[in-house]
Amino acid sequence: MARRDAFTARSSLVDAATAVVLALLAVRAILDPPGPAFTGPAWVGCLAGVAVSLPMALRRRWPLPALGFLIVAGAVATWFGAVGTGVMWVSWLGTALALYTAANTTSMVTAVAALVGSLTAAAVTIPWFYQRSGITPADAPQSEAPLWWQIELGMVAAEMITAWGIGRVIRWRRLIQADLARRMARDAVADERLRIARELHDIVGHSMSLIAVKATVANHITDERPDQTRAALQLIEQTSRAALAEIRRILDVLRADDDPAGELEPPPSMADLPELAERLTSAGLTVELSLTGVDDLPQALDLTVYRIVQEAFTNVLKHANARHCSATVRAPTGSINIKITDDGQGLRAAGHRRTGHGLIGMQERVGIYGGTLTTSSRPEGGFVVVADIPYTPEETA
Repeated sequence: MARRDAFTARSSLVDAATAVVLALLAVRAILDPPGPAFTGPAWVGCLAGVAVSLPMALRRRWPLPALGFLIVAGAVATWFGAVGTGVMWVSWLGTALALYTAANTTSMVTAVAALVGSLTAAAVTIPWFYQRSGITPADAPQSEAPLWWQIELGMVAAEMITAWGIGRVIRWRRLIQADLARRMARDAVADERLRIARELHDIVGHSMSLIAVKATVANHITDERPDQTRAALQLIEQTSRAALAEIRRILDVLRADDDPAGELEPPPSMADLPELAERLTSAGLTVELSLTGVDDLPQALDLTVYRIVQEAFTNVLKHANARHCSATVRAPTGSINIKITDDGQGLRAAGHRRTGHGLIGMQERVGIYGGTLTTSSRPEGGFVVVADIPYTPEETA
């Protein structure tokens, strides 16, 4: 938010400075043009130069009202001759810049209407001025600019069409980039959910295998038990085997063709975090790792915590340009708190991380358990990731 406000303030200052420069150019063009000068009072010429330029400073905040005012001001100034003969395009330059903003920020219908309105105002008033004044090239034979209304109108139309076209192209590219970002984020969510589904199905599949084995054994050693016990065990066996077959069928669909060995590899856990920290240290990053009360977590939750810390470490290594990173995982009763901090680039790195796919995956994993994930820059520099995951003691049984 602070970065956006700073950008808006800088843009407003740039627009204000540009508007002042355009006003000075317009006043100079009106009072000292290549052709015959404006015959009215000088203060009227100055007022006209200000009117056709200064409202351009408001084009970002009120694009259409600013454009409408500039069109009217340019048309009125041209109609009454308060423009620079031979360089009328200077008086319409503020309108062209406002037209660029309108084309860049509005729909196609509105943008086309703005372009038509601007061109119509110039096409009506510029020929009228030359017809009324009767100015010809003979009136200023030494003029460095041609004194023909066709050329004047052509230059004004060219600057307007060019500004409008650039605005539409930039808008189109911005929309394409936004759509691409949405697609990439959506694909990242789908990929992460697929990865989570694989891991959770692996875990559940392993548990169901144990259930099937235990139920089968119990069914074979309980001949002396009542019939109801045998029937219950048979139902457990049949249900567990059917569920296991269904899980394996789904897992075969989820698992990629190039990942045949994944089923044979045990999933990582928090016991592997020290090794992960050591690998990062060998890459030049000093890592401090603190694990408290995490020995008896469920396998799925243990894996979730590992993936969150792993992704946070990866972001630090890729984007933060940090020298030191610390990770703290605490599991008091009923919740797990994860905090990863670094001393890297802070806000500049945050710009990459807020739009990165790693945070999307972390948010998905935390969201499974109804937890929260927050990321922010630290006042002293660097970045912090905090995840809080609730769980009930029964989950550890």
